[in-house]
Amino acid sequence: MPETATPIEIYASFRFTVTIDNQLLATFSECTLPNLEIETFEVKEGGQSEYSHRLPVRVRPGNVTLRYGLTKDDKLLKWYMALLNGLDSDGHQIKDLAKSVKITMHNLKAGNMEAVATWTFEKALPIKWKGPTLKTDQQALAIEELELAFHGFSAAES
Repeated sequence: MPETATPIEIYASFRFTVTIDNQLLATFSECTLPNLEIETFEVKEGGQSEYSHRLPVRVRPGNVTLRYGLTKDDKLLKWYMALLNGLDSDGHQIKDLAKSVKITMHNLKAGNMEAVATWTFEKALPIKWKGPTLKTDQQALAIEELELAFHGFSAAES
């Protein structure tokens, strides 16, 4: 008699939280995690033209994209503007604007939000801001978009 496998649980992707520098921000409607790609260097096999070796060189990360509903809280836009201007809100030169961004996916079990996976992006910087589309003939949420580049990545399953 064949052995039955334990069913693999697939999680819904709509339950997630975003924490930036240990501050939970809960207004996000969408988050696109980056593509991670390893660049390779091709070395042709000596004496045989039928085969070549592809050796890993470096990781080329994509960007994290956060989409969120426009609110009175403009911390993320101010973060982007500070990087754009190189100054803080008091006009002082800013030395380090990089932040730690943690995205946690949750599973709803028995009414509790249980963390099932976490992605952490270190030294993240906002590199692109896109404002909402404003239209008088539609009743839609005003959505802003912030794109982040980062310098370190880790992933953990809970």
